[in-house]
Amino acid sequence: MQVSNATRLISSAAELGVPIDAPQADAMLRLLDELEQWNRSFNLTRITGRAAQIAGHLLDSLAASGELRGTRIADLGTGAGFPGLPLAIVHREREFTLIDGTAKKIRFVEHAARVLALRNVRAVHVRAEAFRPEAPFDTILARAVAALPELARLARPLAAAGTRLIAYKGRHPQAELASIPADWQFSGVRAVQVPGIQAERCLVTLLARDAPPGAPAARPAG
Repeated sequence: MQVSNATRLISSAAELGVPIDAPQADAMLRLLDELEQWNRSFNLTRITGRAAQIAGHLLDSLAASGELRGTRIADLGTGAGFPGLPLAIVHREREFTLIDGTAKKIRFVEHAARVLALRNVRAVHVRAEAFRPEAPFDTILARAVAALPELARLARPLAAAGTRLIAYKGRHPQAELASIPADWQFSGVRAVQVPGIQAERCLVTLLARDAPPGAPAARPAG
């Protein structure tokens, strides 16, 4: 008997240590349906084929589920909504702000949030270096945005002391870690095996230190 995509997604997410139920799996697959439809006109992603989309968009996004802290989550450089949208489906008790400088991608994020009734998602069309939130975030996510030193610089205005920056990476980024700014502290690297992806994957965690001298004061995260 053929295994459905929903059943396969639930099983693969469990391998990552992320329990999801049938309605959540259905919502994520609906997200891929919408993405495929928009992609015909707007070229939002190069990943095609349902199996590759489940692995590369959904499961890869969910890999950081256990790394989230607090209630205010930012997805910096979200693209077409990854990792933010799949994580928002699983963590409806948290507020997700998805940030990107490309208008067509943010329009898709807004559309997907409406279709999936994700009231915990806010889409912001702005370049990362220009975004100044009304309050710092508890966790900042970034997937394929920049090397760690540059990513840390871009994320700093979104953070307060204790904010977690979670960077999705391929191989262990030893050289990048040697050059992270002094206002961030290295916390750890966790290797992840994403079902359906053969390449190496890891999650790098940095913690924001106290604001550097001369920086604008920010309210504590959390």
